Amino acid sequence: MIKVAHIITRLDFGGAQGNTLYTAARLDRSRFDPTIIAGPGGLLAPRADKSRLITAARLCREINPVKDLAAFFELRRLLKREAPDVVHTHSSKAGILGRLAAAAAGVPAVVHTFHGFGFHPRQNFLKRGLYILLEKVCAGLSDALVFVSRSNMETARAAGIGDPAKYRLIRSGVKLSSYPAKIDRNAVRAALGLAPDSLVVLSIGNAKPQKNPGHFLAAAARLAAARPAARFVFVGGGEQLEELRAQARERGLERTCLFTGWREDSAELLAAADIFALTSLWEGLPRALVEALRTGLPAVCYATDGVTDILKEGINGFPVAQGDLDAFCSALAGVLDDKALREKLAAGAAATDLAEFDIDYMVRQQEELYSALLGAGGRRE
Repeated sequence: MIKVAHIITRLDFGGAQGNTLYTAARLDRSRFDPTIIAGPGGLLAPRADKSRLITAARLCREINPVKDLAAFFELRRLLKREAPDVVHTHSSKAGILGRLAAAAAGVPAVVHTFHGFGFHPRQNFLKRGLYILLEKVCAGLSDALVFVSRSNMETARAAGIGDPAKYRLIRSGVKLSSYPAKIDRNAVRAALGLAPDSLVVLSIGNAKPQKNPGHFLAAAARLAAARPAARFVFVGGGEQLEELRAQARERGLERTCLFTGWREDSAELLAAADIFALTSLWEGLPRALVEALRTGLPAVCYATDGVTDILKEGINGFPVAQGDLDAFCSALAGVLDDKALREKLAAGAAATDLAEFDIDYMVRQQEELYSALLGAGGRRE
């Protein structure tokens, strides 16, 4: 039996967290014995199997040298106690502290998945350089480096992070069979206060700087006045949610641009929409885009990291230059105003080959990776 410990900073809403929970729940129990180690709190924590969830009380998202040092020693202690065969880390903070702790605890195999990076081009060069240095050090402690997008893989290669021989591409999985959701479209719209004939632009993400929801609101402000049927819906909570709602009210857009907060019915909301939009400034590969294309929605997104892996210009939507609000609004206006184009792109979205994003395939790939890293001699009987 192979003991696997997944370490993640906190079980909040997000692709990394959802996939970690799913993996821990679906690993073959005849071969694997999984646990999750996460910081306290998190909206998704109640979904974890309590018998397989270990809280690392000192592990937190904020950078704090004193707390982070304490978290390292706590993680090392937990790993020595649990004695896993494999440690699989997720997210930047847990990825660094977890791999350092795994090395200090003598864990046989260490895997890290990059769900995006803690560094990005908009940081000052000192901060970015420090994060890259930390990733290089921790890559040297890793037996496998997993990427959810080819773009992230190339970013790591260009930055000199890790040995490319250790690179693996395992997509961030989606339950493809759940899309498109079968709904009463008018009823779902009515519940949001939307008319049956509205043209609905939907975005899904955390209301935080990385996802750049301010540009979604700005696009709504630019485009809505000339398009009275257009409605803009941002699904997701987070640190900027109330500020965004206040800004929408100040601009007189509270009925045109909705910020719903966290929802459990994103599949149904996608099925009730007409266009998917994403204004993220950095990503791994956004699962919401996979879900939108599987639903058959044309997409207009900033060409951020893994977005370009699957969004193809004029085929299933339009990737536009990262942070270029003018280009984003121009592309979105074109899709809003041209029904024939929307239908063409919708057909292209529905035809996009997304088989490698199936979440059960993701779990099988991880199982194969763990077994390959350990070999028969590394298994704990």
